[in-house]
Amino acid sequence: MAAKQNFISGKWVDGSGVTQNINPSDISDVVGDYTQASKDQTQEAIAAAKAAAPAWGLATPQARADALDMIGTEILARKQEIGTLLSREEGKTLPNGIGEVTRAGQIFKFFAQEALRVEGTYLNSLRPGMDVTITREPMGVVGLITPWNFPAAIPAWKIAPALAFGNAVVFKPADLVPGTAWALAEIISRSGIPAGVFNLVMGRGSVVGQTLLDSRDVNALSFTGSVQTGAKVAAAVSARGGKFQLEMGGKNPLIVLDDANLDAAVAGAVDGAFFQQGQRCTASSRLIVHAKIHDAFVEKTVAAIKALKVDHALKEGSQIGPVVDETQMKQDEDYIRIAREEGAELAWGGERLNRETKGFYLSPALFTRTTNNMRINREEVFGPVASVIKVDSYDEALSVANDTEFGLSSGIYTGSLKTAKDFQRKAQAGMVMVNAPTAGVDYHVPFGGRKGSSIGAREQGRYAVEFYTTVKTAYVNAG
Repeated sequence: MAAKQNFISGKWVDGSGVTQNINPSDISDVVGDYTQASKDQTQEAIAAAKAAAPAWGLATPQARADALDMIGTEILARKQEIGTLLSREEGKTLPNGIGEVTRAGQIFKFFAQEALRVEGTYLNSLRPGMDVTITREPMGVVGLITPWNFPAAIPAWKIAPALAFGNAVVFKPADLVPGTAWALAEIISRSGIPAGVFNLVMGRGSVVGQTLLDSRDVNALSFTGSVQTGAKVAAAVSARGGKFQLEMGGKNPLIVLDDANLDAAVAGAVDGAFFQQGQRCTASSRLIVHAKIHDAFVEKTVAAIKALKVDHALKEGSQIGPVVDETQMKQDEDYIRIAREEGAELAWGGERLNRETKGFYLSPALFTRTTNNMRINREEVFGPVASVIKVDSYDEALSVANDTEFGLSSGIYTGSLKTAKDFQRKAQAGMVMVNAPTAGVDYHVPFGGRKGSSIGAREQGRYAVEFYTTVKTAYVNAG
């Protein structure tokens, strides 16, 4: 089977090497071969985007809306096919894979309409005879670097607004999951947008990603990934005066108070902490539980975890699939070991599992007897690993929840409206969930956090216009 190619300046082109895409549910299953872009090819893609950006930026909003709507329509029509591909290469269960692709299609359709709603402002000048208008214009060339955990949704919520607001795109997907990205790119290639407006460059971050960071022709760069890589992105792009947007994860707290509906809280904790293998930046990795219900919460949570079916992502009835690869598996195991060495008690899980096919299966791990200064509660594990922190009051729970370098999502289960409103005001996070899992946000609202979780404008919804456009103030002497 021929390797899937990169898409540069309206053409499919071979790269400098090939990588195999391996199914984490069955490592004997090769999803496909995908071309790796070289530094020179990445520079060609940037040049193509730079050449195409002016005309696309001046295209009518209707032309952009029509293209995005066409993309969204085809994604939705093929959600079963692409969702299966996504689950096969990333490891999340098939219902989750189809759901994510559905969301990607909905995002394109949402931004098709946003392309028609870019607003400006008219003001009366302080000087007689002067008119003042404030308008938004595209940034120009936008580099997009996306992670492996949401290979359809995160590319969609970056690509769609970039194109909707008139930018040209150079898109680098995560090297672990090129299949879904290539499928999206193939649909975009047939949407009618001009050559060079959208470019796909697959390959290593050290080659493709670094070239995007270093290029002065990339006017803005949006990155989702690790804190360590995000720091490098910020340093490189700011050094050359570029605009950047970073989403870098979280260590999200979920408070469970003694007045909460305990069964609902357990269900929300299990969903937020372990579904999609805990490989979500919004996962509930710190479960902060009131002492009065601590033992009952742990008992019910362990029972719920034991009942989860961990198996092949495409197998009917699977609730938890494999972690994405051996590197991630070892990272999860390292944190499980570190937690035990620090004195945490493993209530359940944390073991490699054997299934019919050889894959990266890990039983969901729950730790108790943890404190907030342990590494397991300070650093993002990014796997099906959660810990319980016992507290004696709501005030202590709030203090522990906010005591983190991250600030993406924060949740609480309580029967008190007063407490819920207080938490909503005082939680130091970009997203707050009351009586709901910390993971999961609608596609038409802003996504992002505070502190070490996010830097720059919010993603998604109408707020996306802030990053993908620049503001122009124009004076006209009408006198």
